[in-house]
Amino acid sequence: MRPTTPSHAAHFARWLLPLATSLALAACGGGGGGGASFPLVNVPPANSGGSNPPASGTNQGKSGPKALVVEIDGLTHAALRDAIAQNKAPALQSMRVAPAWTGGANGTPSEQRTTDGPGWATLLTGTWVTRHGVRWDTTDQRIDAKLAPSIFALAKQNKAAGYKTASVTANALYPRLLATESGTIDGAVDCAGADACVTERTAQFIDAGYDLTVAQYGAPAAAADSGLKSDAYQRAISDTSAAVGRLLARIAQRTANDAKEDWLVILTTGHGLDAFGTASGLQAIDNKTIFIASNKTLAALPGTGTAAPADTALLQLAAATDIAPTVLRHLGALPSSEAYNFNGQALQAATSLRNLTAKAGADKNSIELSWTLAGAATAPVQVLRDGKLVATLPAGSTAYADPIVADADGVYTYQYIVVAGEASVALAAQLAYVKPATLAPTLANGLVSYYPLDTLPAADPKNASTLAPWAADADGGTSVDDGFKLPYKVKALRVDSTVKNASGSAGYRLLQTTDVATNPAVTAYTLGFWVRTDATCSQGVSNGASMLANKNYTTGANAGLAIGLFGSCEIRFNVGAGGGIRADSNGYGLSAGQWAYVAVVIDKANLKLTGYVFDSARAMQTGSATLTSALVAQLGGLKNGIGLNEDGTGQYYQRETSSPRGAMDFNEFAIWNRALTTDELTSIFKSGQPLMLLLP
Repeated sequence: MRPTTPSHAAHFARWLLPLATSLALAACGGGGGGGASFPLVNVPPANSGGSNPPASGTNQGKSGPKALVVEIDGLTHAALRDAIAQNKAPALQSMRVAPAWTGGANGTPSEQRTTDGPGWATLLTGTWVTRHGVRWDTTDQRIDAKLAPSIFALAKQNKAAGYKTASVTANALYPRLLATESGTIDGAVDCAGADACVTERTAQFIDAGYDLTVAQYGAPAAAADSGLKSDAYQRAISDTSAAVGRLLARIAQRTANDAKEDWLVILTTGHGLDAFGTASGLQAIDNKTIFIASNKTLAALPGTGTAAPADTALLQLAAATDIAPTVLRHLGALPSSEAYNFNGQALQAATSLRNLTAKAGADKNSIELSWTLAGAATAPVQVLRDGKLVATLPAGSTAYADPIVADADGVYTYQYIVVAGEASVALAAQLAYVKPATLAPTLANGLVSYYPLDTLPAADPKNASTLAPWAADADGGTSVDDGFKLPYKVKALRVDSTVKNASGSAGYRLLQTTDVATNPAVTAYTLGFWVRTDATCSQGVSNGASMLANKNYTTGANAGLAIGLFGSCEIRFNVGAGGGIRADSNGYGLSAGQWAYVAVVIDKANLKLTGYVFDSARAMQTGSATLTSALVAQLGGLKNGIGLNEDGTGQYYQRETSSPRGAMDFNEFAIWNRALTTDELTSIFKSGQPLMLLLP
């Protein structure tokens, strides 16, 4: 037992003063504990010693929804199932009993000790320790009433209902936890370790028509010290079950008197016990396993009537955080989505939303959310951050990466709410934010052609070029999700060279109004684009693929410029002048199936080609080749446009039959009439931002 000390009684008296205007001290008749004193607030007069239901007649109080929540310290799910199966708890036979879990998610900020204080705080608030703040079973612990108001406080917010609330506890620790919340409990009793007192006083509140009562028993926890198979423990379970049965009888009498009274009864326990009957506080499955039993069928309460999983499958079930929102929904006092702060969901919902988790994105400026859905999943999924809607996702969605924009580097905390149909769950997420790189503003200078490639048909906002299939009857272009760095994730152009016409033409062609390669006024130019191969770089075999070319790429010596994809996912930069004259810069690696930024800088005046490949799995790769005047004179190649996933003829794969056709994805294709610097190109890759941000 947990006796009440004089200092505790004095403390509790101070706590109760703001709760009500009337305070009396009395002994709990028949309550055991040697007739110890305890504080009472607005307790109705004793009725038959709390042992029998009142006679049939008119109920005290009002009709409508009412709720009784009973927490039984030390009663394990397995012990409850056994007691019911062996008819040792006949009063509970009608309850729907399901395994559930507590303790938060192991290894995350929500993780909390599986002991009395944190468990009781979670029951009352529907939150884990990150919000309720109770970490220990010490007398200094208090629920953070601002971050985690109790179910009493939230029920009181339904002012039109005028709910009366009550709390009856045997554990002397529990009343202290609400010491920072005033005016929310109309009746409170500290039974000083006497379970008979809990039954008597709870029955009195039921008889008086209180609308929300939370009661707590402690006998099984005390008896568990003797072992879970001991006679003392089994007797405590039977006695407590019978006591709860008397409360159920009180409720049955009220509903018989008034069919409009709609009672929700929830039984639970604050935490599990290990094989020795000990509340170790650890994250072991036995310690995390609790139960939720209800007098009603709850659509989102899985596992009713089954044994508890002995592994992490337990975490797919309901949680202790579900109880508070379930009670409040029944009372019509569930907060709106914007104000929803529970780490669990109302179990009446047709949708089950579980396992909401958050982790920092690898880019350090996004938060990646994931969850699971079961039951009805036909409604769009909404994601709110700090009470504001940030995304509406298709029905059935189970993940979202949220881009974060902050003014400076630092650690930031956000409150997320995911809503799927009737189900809502909240979660706090923390991010060590690193402000992302941004585009160099100078990239707007000299930008002569640009294709965002977010939509088809592709359009150049500079109106200086066109981009279309080589052959109108062989359009292998489609819009695909680009997977770009948020918040710039939109679409990309997939060019599939397996789509060909009767003559074998395929791919896309870019035609410039004024070709920078042949314009004598342009002394240097840059081509840059994002590219993604298939998952194996399957086109990089044999003679390789033509990623981009304005030449006949059967040989690199032919006149013009080409960028090719070869074996081992290698990129090669090439220029030729014909007659065997060529210059190459080779050996640039790509990660198959991943976006990379590729650029080539042609400095006509200084006779130099510089290639760049930026790949997230590699350091920046750059190299160069020396040009000649003859090579510069032939940079325009066939002067018939630039092929994408083709060469300057649109017939590369038709000629080079050993080079397989396939799909390449392109995004943000741009041409500048000047040589970009390494820093400018690096800013494109590191920021992942579209050049459109720089356009007027």
